[in-house]
Amino acid sequence: MIVFILDHKFHFETENLCRLFFPNADIKLSYEYKETTDDFLYTEMISSEDAIVLKARIKVGESCHESELTIDEYSDEAAEYVLALCVYECLQKVTGYTPKWGLLTGVRPSKLMSKLIDQYGQDGARAYFIHKLLVSEQKTKLASTVCNVQKPIIDKNTPKSFSLYISIPFCPSRCSYCSFVSHSITSANAKKLFPEYLDKLIEELEITGKIAKDNALILESVYVGGGTPGILSAEQTVKLINAVKDNFEMSPCREFTFEAGRADVTTFEKLSVLSELGVDRISINPQTFDNSVLEEIGRKHTAQDAIEAYNCARQFDFNSINMDLIAGLPSDTVEGFKSSIDTAISLKPENITVHSLALKRSSNLVAKDNVSLAQDNSADKMIDYANEALSAAGYVPYYMYRQTRCVGNLENVG
Repeated sequence: MIVFILDHKFHFETENLCRLFFPNADIKLSYEYKETTDDFLYTEMISSEDAIVLKARIKVGESCHESELTIDEYSDEAAEYVLALCVYECLQKVTGYTPKWGLLTGVRPSKLMSKLIDQYGQDGARAYFIHKLLVSEQKTKLASTVCNVQKPIIDKNTPKSFSLYISIPFCPSRCSYCSFVSHSITSANAKKLFPEYLDKLIEELEITGKIAKDNALILESVYVGGGTPGILSAEQTVKLINAVKDNFEMSPCREFTFEAGRADVTTFEKLSVLSELGVDRISINPQTFDNSVLEEIGRKHTAQDAIEAYNCARQFDFNSINMDLIAGLPSDTVEGFKSSIDTAISLKPENITVHSLALKRSSNLVAKDNVSLAQDNSADKMIDYANEALSAAGYVPYYMYRQTRCVGNLENVG
């Protein structure tokens, strides 16, 4: 699809809105209009002494639509918003699809909600989401809930507060949907690279720790993520965590998370080390409890392995265990996903994070057809069930972010 950008600077928002409706399309921006037989979205701003006119016109196959709105006085904010309305209307008309997140394309809807609550209060912020940003009542409520749960935690932070993220970009194998910069530890190159990477990582922790101390920064939380940090041996885990404790003031740290990750690398010995060293939150991530889906995405463990890893972790004194599930995995069904949610709830982890599958171009799994999101709402049904079932079981959404090219244009929620 060609997106024509004429006489305005809002190409980023225009392209992102287009991706809400056609997440897998090959979108090319053009700043000069040319006749074409390809699908296209044409956008233009026309300024005159009397008014500024924002226009959008779209052609997809045999479907066409155009929209035009006017503003009396120019500002970047007003022009971008009005053009977004025109583009949104055109996309909605030719696809028949209405995104539940409306005009929003940003990663953190709850961050925007927080800003709007400060400006307009709770009711005013919700009204802004629904009436100006065209967000559904369901997603508005979700953003508001997450914002309100986070507020007392964020309020404890100071201008000197910081969090430390430590990356282990290696995995036992690469899942088909993965787009992270990570390496399968089974490759000869990764096996050679990994020990040196760990040494350099510890050097960097020493440097970063000194910067933090020199600036009197306050460490609020630590997160060791990946990849799969669980591929570290028990000895390597001790080495890494001690490097954190040796180089940072840990007394103010409110949470230390280690993403143990996949069941095929989670052992009693590693969990024991994590517990002894003061890690108080871990993740054990099955993604699904359906063995056929696990095989389809390239996981080297079974659902039972994940359950056994979780039960093993329960022998230790971790304050919180998180389990990740993904809605929309290849070959998964709505009923299969419901069963995975029910299984996770039955295990009673403190946190359950439900991701919407993101179809990233750098992953091995890519969409085969350029289709509108409107053609398949199974992921939407999965997410709706997860929200209903988790809420009924006493779970409250505390964390949310969105990615581009997510099935169903949905979100990830903890």
